[in-house]
Amino acid sequence: MPVNTSEVSPVPSLFSPVSLGKIELANRIVMAPLTRVRAGSSGIPGDLMVEYYRQRASVGMIITEGTYPDHASQGYVGEPGIATDEQAAGWQRVFEAVHAEGGRIVLQIMHAGRGTHPDINGGRRILAPSAIAIDNKTFTEKGEQPYPVPEAMTTAEIRAAVEDFVAAARRAIEAGADGVEIHGANGYLLQEFLSPAANQRTDGYGGSPHNRARFVVEVVTAVAQAVGAERVGLRISPEVDLGDVFETDRDDVLATYGTLLDQLRPLGLAYLSVLHAEPGGDLVQELRRRFDGKLIVNSGPFGGQTTREQALQQIEAGHADAVAVGRALIANPDLVERWQGGHPENEPRPELFYGPGAEGYTDYPFLEAA
Repeated sequence: MPVNTSEVSPVPSLFSPVSLGKIELANRIVMAPLTRVRAGSSGIPGDLMVEYYRQRASVGMIITEGTYPDHASQGYVGEPGIATDEQAAGWQRVFEAVHAEGGRIVLQIMHAGRGTHPDINGGRRILAPSAIAIDNKTFTEKGEQPYPVPEAMTTAEIRAAVEDFVAAARRAIEAGADGVEIHGANGYLLQEFLSPAANQRTDGYGGSPHNRARFVVEVVTAVAQAVGAERVGLRISPEVDLGDVFETDRDDVLATYGTLLDQLRPLGLAYLSVLHAEPGGDLVQELRRRFDGKLIVNSGPFGGQTTREQALQQIEAGHADAVAVGRALIANPDLVERWQGGHPENEPRPELFYGPGAEGYTDYPFLEAA
């Protein structure tokens, strides 16, 4: 029996366009959010950051590095903010430069929670779901120091944090961002609420999976109402042990993230981004089903740098709608062109990932200069 080829859906290519809510991507390679700490003590993006993001505008979409919504939530020395009009004006220059190259860019809003220190956030209070410290050290302006024991947030402080996310999202959109991504991953404040290891509250924000998901639901819902759900993404990292979140019980993980996505599904968010070692595995694909929207996958630090073959496979196997790429894009601002043509790649220089200058940041050669 002959096949009616007009009814056969073509397998999407990594280099084909895709829409994430109201954000139109020319291809499915997404720049992962990458901490680069080049914003100085002011947290204001300057010329160096403008050039860095401009160089990488050929990807389908850039997700910026984590950006703090208020000063107390700053997690790194040199991290940019979106807490003031001056910081927003710096980001506006970044957005304009990316748009001038035909690119798309969303700003990631990141509240570090207990993952900071008074010598990073200007001596301000450290807030978290519970008064449990991260058993590790962090780099501050005075060198390496142990993480302090945070203060457990009151319900009033939880409401204030929601408003900080909303204000940050409004600033970003008003400055010209194509959207915002809420950082609910990597052991920062939102994942601290999700994790039973970091959240030992006994009120309506702790205990059951539904209660632990409540704060994230409130943040994402409020931001979606403020700037439009079709411009809002959420990043999660279930089972990824960063910042002592220890999500080791698969049943609890599925219950927690499942109820989170069940509650967010009616909003119609632009996308869900999942960091996990097995993007095509049962957990991620079940969460994708529960979300019922566009999925970006990122295998992150697991098994080395994301390769062209891995990214192609994720799309062609139907595991995701787009793939977030980190280190390969640090080293290759023209990665899309290199991957499309099968060209060799620059090697990243990890020793220069974090630092104040252009070296290892904006000086990686393009193809024509290589």
